[in-house]
Amino acid sequence: MTILVTGATGGQGGSVARHLLKAGFQVRALTRNPDSDKANALADAGAQVVAGDLADRASLDRALKDCDGVFGVTNFWEHFTTEEEHGTNLIEAVADAGTGFFIFSSLPNAYELSGHELPVPHFDIKAKLEQRARQSDVPTAFVNVAFYYENFLAFFPPQRQDDGSYALGFPQGDTPLAAVSVDDLGGVVVPMFENAEAYVGKVVGVVGDDLPVAEYADIMSTVLEQRVVYNHIPREVFAAFGFPGADDLANMFDFNARFIPNRQADLEQSRAMFPGIRTFRMWLEDNREKFAGVFG
Repeated sequence: MTILVTGATGGQGGSVARHLLKAGFQVRALTRNPDSDKANALADAGAQVVAGDLADRASLDRALKDCDGVFGVTNFWEHFTTEEEHGTNLIEAVADAGTGFFIFSSLPNAYELSGHELPVPHFDIKAKLEQRARQSDVPTAFVNVAFYYENFLAFFPPQRQDDGSYALGFPQGDTPLAAVSVDDLGGVVVPMFENAEAYVGKVVGVVGDDLPVAEYADIMSTVLEQRVVYNHIPREVFAAFGFPGADDLANMFDFNARFIPNRQADLEQSRAMFPGIRTFRMWLEDNREKFAGVFG
């Protein structure tokens, strides 16, 4: 069984490709950079690496030839609103190819679910693409991947305070924030391809832990031996920080805090589908050395 994985050198696609290879699937890895180190590592692991771009429909048609399934992910933070065009190209190409089973990485429509109060483009565009995929004739399932643990290294690292402690700050409040290591996503996707009929039309929420941010901070304090606290930042203050996507992220956290009280059901399902999925503490212990630069 050959599965085309888009974004195969990225976080989600790379995780899915690696787990599928370990499970014995044939993987066709789509990437814009087939000569990159990550692409070479996939090839060494047994993947067929092919050049392609979601902006180039012809490259998708070529990559889909003789595939039995597809894992598709789009990237808002690299392409912003062009994401919708890229996702549409992929959905239409999969439909035209008559691929057997399609898993698309989607997210909830925050704008609709918040009563048109909180636009969150990186959620809402994926939700629109999900509806487009549902209208096709291809048997399709969806994953909603939680906030990445890895964001605490890259995008939301603890910030040093005047008293020598470190703080996490965003508008999540006391509501649990569902999170997961992106590296573990593939472990949940594998059983979906292994038992496709059971998942057609369904959304699987991929969650490794579901804790208030203050608890993530406490775990960091214990494992990393640095004092880390959570400081709530109001949505309006965070949105005014002015970096690209600040409004989007401020609304995302506010949406999570007010409209997603918990994701315990998703957490239980993820653990049942992939018993190896890691809690935040487990992931942090595995990646302790990567935080040396954060606290340097």
